Amino acid sequence: MKSKLSYVFAASLLAGLLDWGVITKPAYSETPLAQTTEKATESRALFINLTTDDTWTASMAISIAHNALRMGHKPVTIFLNVRGVYLADKRRSPATEGNGDLTIHQRLQKFIEDGGTVIACPNCSRKAGLTQEDLIEGVVLGQEGGILPLLFAPNTVTISY
Repeated sequence: MKSKLSYVFAASLLAGLLDWGVITKPAYSETPLAQTTEKATESRALFINLTTDDTWTASMAISIAHNALRMGHKPVTIFLNVRGVYLADKRRSPATEGNGDLTIHQRLQKFIEDGGTVIACPNCSRKAGLTQEDLIEGVVLGQEGGILPLLFAPNTVTISY
């Protein structure tokens, strides 16, 4: 009985302190994440180096790229590198991954429609037996050294998957 009373007292005390504002969580705008997010509102370029054809990994990379684009960051580029070039091969049956019913092909195309750029590595594509005609609509076969200006531009953030 005593432990039950102690529990009721502690719960009542906590509820009272919360109600009076003695114990409060900081407002979201005061948290470090929110402050970082607020500072990130200045537009920056994003370059994502996607090196795998693993759909889980690709889904994450495409989501981050698309979210950055929606937040107003430009340009946002996904560079399909190494095995990543297979993600844009229209001859392959694309899988769905993550939230939603869109395939990887559809997710890439939606990203492109919304203003993003997807570039397939020219050397990797060649080694994979892919040409521009083999790639889904909107994906561009890169040129030798063509990504260097994107990589070295001021305010560019690079993420590799």
